[in-house]
This record gives sequence, C-alpha cells and structure tokens, in this order.
Amino acid sequence: MVTSSINLNMPVVFVAMNYRVGGFGFLPGKEILEDGSANLGLLDQRLALEWVADNIAAFGGDPDKVTIWGESAGAISVFDQMILYDGNITYKDKPLFRGAIMDSGSVVPADAVDGVKGQEVYDTVVSTAGCSSANDTLTCLRELDYTDFLNAANSVPGIIGYNSVALSYVPRPDGTALTASPDVLGKAGKYARVPFIVGDQEDEGTLFALFQSNITTIDEVVEYLSTVFFYDASKEQLQELVALYPDTTTYGSPFRTGTANNWYPQFKRLAAILGDLVFTITRRAFLSYAAEISPELPNWSYLATYDYGTPILGTFHGSDLLQVFYGIKPNYAASSSHTYYLSFVYTLDPNSNRGEYMEWPQWKDNRQLMNFGANNASLLTDDFRNGTYEFILQNTAAFHI
Repeated sequence: MVTSSINLNMPVVFVAMNYRVGGFGFLPGKEILEDGSANLGLLDQRLALEWVADNIAAFGGDPDKVTIWGESAGAISVFDQMILYDGNITYKDKPLFRGAIMDSGSVVPADAVDGVKGQEVYDTVVSTAGCSSANDTLTCLRELDYTDFLNAANSVPGIIGYNSVALSYVPRPDGTALTASPDVLGKAGKYARVPFIVGDQEDEGTLFALFQSNITTIDEVVEYLSTVFFYDASKEQLQELVALYPDTTTYGSPFRTGTANNWYPQFKRLAAILGDLVFTITRRAFLSYAAEISPELPNWSYLATYDYGTPILGTFHGSDLLQVFYGIKPNYAASSSHTYYLSFVYTLDPNSNRGEYMEWPQWKDNRQLMNFGANNASLLTDDFRNGTYEFILQNTAAFHI
C-alpha cells in the first residue's frame, strides 16, 4: 500500500497498531465488569490512536488527516472505535480520525459482558486455569504464568472450528466505553460522523462453515444456530430465518454456483446464513441506519467477487488481504482498490483521484455497490436477499452473539 501510494502520487504514512486480543483483551464475565477491565483491546486501540495524534507529525504524518482501516476483526474494531464512548472521538479538542474503512466487518450485535454467554466463557477459563476454588478468581487468573493463562484462555471455542463465528471473545457492552450493543448504538446514531467505506466479500461465510459436516438437515441447522449462536432467539425465529434460504442452489454460498460446491448437505445453506448474519446483511443494516440518521454523511460500499470460481470457498472471507492489501495479483481489482482507497484517505472521496476508473457512487443515493471483479468492475443494487435484511431489521435483538 505504501509503495502504491508513492507510485500514485498520494504518499501516506502507514501505522499498524498492536492490541490485546482473545482472553487478554476481551475476557467477559461479571468479575471483569466489576473490575472495570472489559474491552481492553478496544482501549488499547484508542490509546494507539492518541499516540498517533501526539507523535505522527514527527514521522511526516498529519494528525488532522488520520483514516482508520481494518479487515475482519479489524473492520469490526473500526466500527467499534466509531461508537466507543457513544461516538466521542475527541482528544485534546480534535477528532482522532476523520475517515474510516471497513473491509468485511462492521456491526456485530453482542450480549453484555456479564451476560449468559460471556459468563460461560469466563467460568470455563477459570475452571481450566484451576482457579474455581479461589476466593477471588480474577486475582487467581492474574497470578498465573503467562503460558498457563494463555492455555486457559484458549480452552474456549475458537473461530476456525465447529463454533465458527459464535465468538468467545468479542467486544461486548460494558456500560462505560461500549455503552450498548453495537447495533443499538448504530441505530441510535451514537457513532462518529466521519465519511466511511464498508464492504464485503461475496462469500463471507464459506470459511466458517467448513467444520460442521455433521449438520445434514434443515432442522439440524436450526438446532445448531440455537445452541451455538443465538441464545435469545426462539426456535420459531430461527426456523423463519432458515426458511429464507429455501434451496442451496440459489440461496447457498458460494453464490451463483448452482448445485456445485456443496461440501456437505447443509454447507452452502449454513455458509450463506453465517455470512449474511455476521457480515453482509448487517453491513446493509448499518448503511440504512446511517442514511436515515445522518443523510449528509458520505459513504460508499462494495461487494467483491474477484475470486469467483474458487472451489468450495468462492470469494471467501480474508481473500481481500491477498488481493487488495498485499496486491499479490497486480490486476484490476488490486490497482483500482488501491486508487479508490488512497483517494479516500487524501480527500475523503474515493473518486477524487480515480483517473481511468469508473465513478463509485455513494451508497446512500441509490443503494448501489461497487462490484469488484478480478478484471473489471460494475455497479450492483444492494437488494439481494432482501427478505433476510428485513427479517434481521425486525429481530436484531434476538441475534446477539
């Protein structure tokens, strides 16, 4: 990206931040809430942004022209920074950033830090660590050797496995920094009013549906979602959700591949549902809220299809790291994305220095997406699987992770 910025005469200073993840940064539980130690990973990120504000000028950067950008969990973090402290991004009387880019992630509705799911994670970590009988279990965890705590923290389900994106460690409402679930804050307009880009890969869910091959019937899909993902959703709500994906040939992911690529009987159906609920359709929901609440706020959105045809996975979650961020294939998708993104960083408009590339319309005008293919781009109306979108809008509270 830095090389591209120089070649395109839009040089940037790139800053990568480190922050605590997993049990170190996002351990939930009532003990964590009472201690004031929730969402430490988000607070690390905020501290890094403050460091940039204080120090970037010494590296040739402009503290008044910061764009935050993330992919996957990083994109979710970008949205979380937009809603942290109810959207307050002021530091020393100035905003910490003026633009935001979210690749494959934005709103992740979540139960409270001390909710049922969060407490289960904490209790499991405590038990694995051998701290269950301690008078103060949190103190016991803190006194552990680093490796012992790491192993205990990693004893809960991870993202690449059967539990998939039913994340053990995720930003959860703590009443202070993250005052409510991200979907609630977005709907209430409690987010920083900065121009943003947000988009998805076409097949976000395929990577996360590889490990559930025991699920062979629609009833088992419903049961899986009920017991692993959504504790607050009724069986009837989940049945209605799954019914919105009546067949895997049209409604299954990887999309647009007919009867092919169905790794196991319910793979394409589950992949489509997980991709929509966690990434693609929740993105549309946030854009809809933003268009209604802050219609003056510029925003752009996209759907990437440049890996269409990849067996089983399609244009899978994370494929943009190879295609766009690293630009391993120097094709249209990489070069155009770099140009649009760097233009946005410079002027808060991806079109300002787009050169030969087509104009990217704002989503809020006609709900159009830029459809990035490997060797070309086109416009796509953001109305596919609209039944799922309407259902999620009406039942958001039931789908907290």
